[in-house]
Amino acid sequence: MRMNDSQRIPASKATVWASLNDPDILKRCIPGCQSLEMVSPTEMSATVVLKVGPVKATFNGKVTLTDIDAPSSYRIIGEGAGGVAGFAKGAAKVRLEEESPDITVLHYETEAQIGGKLAQLGSRLIDSTSRKLAASFFENFAGIVAPSA
Repeated sequence: MRMNDSQRIPASKATVWASLNDPDILKRCIPGCQSLEMVSPTEMSATVVLKVGPVKATFNGKVTLTDIDAPSSYRIIGEGAGGVAGFAKGAAKVRLEEESPDITVLHYETEAQIGGKLAQLGSRLIDSTSRKLAASFFENFAGIVAPSA
């Protein structure tokens, strides 16, 4: 499954970039995130609880940052195992574009794979849930980075 979109954030490019690399901010933005900790400058460990249709699972995994071109772009790769619920793997190419000194457009292109019980739920449910989670993340992110907007 692939998805691309953009989010206009009323904050400077430097502020948005710093926030994208702050595990405390990311933890607050990721729906269902229970923990997110830096393991190295390019790797984090995460625990996320998600409910997709009738399946609720706790995913433990890692998040890796690659192709870093600070402060403009990176690729973020995540993978997690949710026990009998299955697994999820995903990646996103994130690119920042300065529209003005106080407005940054965050572009993203994502791809995801799932397996186990989650894969049996049907592509329409998975697709709509993925879009909802992505929209929620970016709404949360914009609200935290630029709360007055």
